Amino acid sequence: MSNSQKPVYGGQAVVEGVMFGGKHHYVTAVRRKDRSVEYFHLPRKTNPYFTILKKIPFIRGIIAIIEASANGSKHLNFSTERFDVDPKDDETIKEKEVSKLTMYLGVAVIGVISFLFGKFAFTLIPVFLAVLTKPIFPSDFAQVLVEGFFKLLLLLCYIYFVSLTPLIKKVFQYHGAEHKVINTFEAGVELTVENVQAHSRLHYRCGSSFILFTVIVGVFVYFLVPTTPLWLRVVDRLLLIPVVLGIAFEVLQITNKLRDIPVLKYFGLPGLWLQLLTTKEPNNDQVEVAILSFNELLKREKQTEYGMDNEEIV
Repeated sequence: MSNSQKPVYGGQAVVEGVMFGGKHHYVTAVRRKDRSVEYFHLPRKTNPYFTILKKIPFIRGIIAIIEASANGSKHLNFSTERFDVDPKDDETIKEKEVSKLTMYLGVAVIGVISFLFGKFAFTLIPVFLAVLTKPIFPSDFAQVLVEGFFKLLLLLCYIYFVSLTPLIKKVFQYHGAEHKVINTFEAGVELTVENVQAHSRLHYRCGSSFILFTVIVGVFVYFLVPTTPLWLRVVDRLLLIPVVLGIAFEVLQITNKLRDIPVLKYFGLPGLWLQLLTTKEPNNDQVEVAILSFNELLKREKQTEYGMDNEEIV
């Protein structure tokens, strides 16, 4: 079976584990304190309206982001709950049950902070920094380029510094393990730890590439609107967020299709370069968890495709 005929699977790193998604299911595997692996499964529910919208270019990217965020947050919450609980420690489990509300409130607060930081820091701060350079770069063309430069610089610095924290470093290692498993599967190679470790931790379809493309696409879109007055510039940037996201998603899809074509494959390199920051080389234990997660997904996908019961899955 060629790569073009293989089913397309995606994934996401979570706390001490990896989530993979297929046509019918999402599965997460998490490494517990006692070294065991626990699974979390959700069927993939299809919204009929989303199904229609996902066929429309530029709109489908927004829908994909909404679905990925909704499903990803559930699996991330599961991993946050389970990774630091000793299954043999009843008191620890009880404490975790009592603290669930606190955890969910914490996740909600982090979500709000992330949203505000994403919108204000990555949209507005580059605008204000660019305005400060207006005596040197007065034209609209130069202002857009300077704004894009500050946005890219802010993005790279943010990713680099959060990657220095132990927790995020581990998540980035699992991110690398996720990519390695997908690359190994797409290459048609058996999923063993040794084989997976031999493959690249970078992948053309990665969300990290998508983030970078939003910065690049934003520059070209902003050329079409004025940079003065300042209030209009700020409003334009906020209103154009869906437009930029929709176009960036299409660019990501195109670069993935061109990745095996000489010369044209280089269009996807900027996204791969960013992944040098958002992924790290995983250890064998982390690769093992990623393989277990992916194999569990394949079992459930097979179950659905062939109408088998769980007991029949081999």
